[in-house]
Amino acid sequence: MDRILNTIKNIIPVKLFKKIQPIYHFVLNYLASLLYGRPSEKMIIIGITGTTGKTTSVYMIARVLKQAGYKVGYTSTAMFSDGNKEWLNDKKMTMVGRFFTQRLLSEMSKNGCHYAIVETTSEGISQFRHRFINYDILVFTGLYPEHIESHGSFEKYKEAKGELFAHLKRCKIKYADDQVKIQRGAKDIGKIDLNRVKKTIIVNGEDDNSSYFLDFWAERKIGYYESGNKKDDNREQFEKIYFSDIESDSKGVVFAFNNNEVKLNILGEFNVQNSMNAVSVAIAQKIEDKNIIKGLEGIKGIAGKLEKIDVGQDFIVIIDYAFEPNALEKLYQVVEKLDYNKVIHVLGSTGGGRDVSRRGELGKIAGEKADKVIVTNEDPYDEDPEIIIAQVASGAEYRGKKEGNNLYKILDRREAISRALHLAEKNDIVLITGKGCEQAICEAKGRKTRWDDREVAREEIDKLLN
Repeated sequence: MDRILNTIKNIIPVKLFKKIQPIYHFVLNYLASLLYGRPSEKMIIIGITGTTGKTTSVYMIARVLKQAGYKVGYTSTAMFSDGNKEWLNDKKMTMVGRFFTQRLLSEMSKNGCHYAIVETTSEGISQFRHRFINYDILVFTGLYPEHIESHGSFEKYKEAKGELFAHLKRCKIKYADDQVKIQRGAKDIGKIDLNRVKKTIIVNGEDDNSSYFLDFWAERKIGYYESGNKKDDNREQFEKIYFSDIESDSKGVVFAFNNNEVKLNILGEFNVQNSMNAVSVAIAQKIEDKNIIKGLEGIKGIAGKLEKIDVGQDFIVIIDYAFEPNALEKLYQVVEKLDYNKVIHVLGSTGGGRDVSRRGELGKIAGEKADKVIVTNEDPYDEDPEIIIAQVASGAEYRGKKEGNNLYKILDRREAISRALHLAEKNDIVLITGKGCEQAICEAKGRKTRWDDREVAREEIDKLLN
């Protein structure tokens, strides 16, 4: 199928293709849904969107639903699951097109999944990949500027996310039995003994844009807030869930909801809001509090998210996906809770015209927070990687770092990671950010080089120790 599509694209002149591209994507996604028998109509579909916390929220929701005894499949930036098995996302894309998402939904349905969780991006929305997915629950995690060059402005970026919520009203109503299995043809049997699956919106009330998303139509609306926070929306047309008593240390985070204490075994206070996405979905699905707590507390780590690499070295190595300033600031908030001597930070920035303005900002954060900064190649696409490196490094220099002293520019990413590990001493922290558990480096002319920061770090630590 990919060969046929690429042939069609190559035949059509570039200028003409750009004009008909929206129609192309719309028709392609319609055909994909049709080919695989509209699989999203056979399960309860949960869509997750926002700038931050999507992948972690997907995983947390899946764990809670599984704890309650349901079979779950999902698509996310980090991983895929068809309900029977999980595997790393090697597509370098969150919401994969070319029939992949519909095919995976079909596999989930065949495997008996009750729920399918779909991490839904603004880029995917702009290419109509959401239009032929019959969503039932939508979760808004939070919003801040990203992909601005692609969308044109923050307002347009927000509106792109809003398209998903507008789409909910178009989605057909479903009916489930007491085992939460969708019953096709329920209309014909008078919906006897069946439960209507309410179209539901769940919104992070702590976000400044929460009111925008709560204004969209839904049969049920849920907002979650920190107790006593002034951001609490005074409207009474939706349900509210509160969390409180947040405490964190080097082992994890403790918080409470509905007078229930939850002890997360993962780092980062920001994971409380990610947890609340799972809590809210679970409450909407009438899952008992004890299963919510067990599901969340059973999570020991998430691939590429504050993932520690331990091969017996006497310093800490952390791999994280953080690739934009807000996420990097949050990462350093976590680092401040740890016991360490120095921080050595390996980072870069993405090419392909993606948010060029953030490159210097990333360098500034690393330059201010880390003791030593190593700037390297990340995903250059068709840009010159050395120019990207220079732009990131300029931010570190602005914060006082000096090349050859506490700032290094190393084109080869493996060499950069190796240098950081060699510079590390006992109780230091080596941060490697930007790619997480991604499985490739994207280069010019569509080339992809197989890559995994975690594997490379393990290999280079092993060389260092032996």
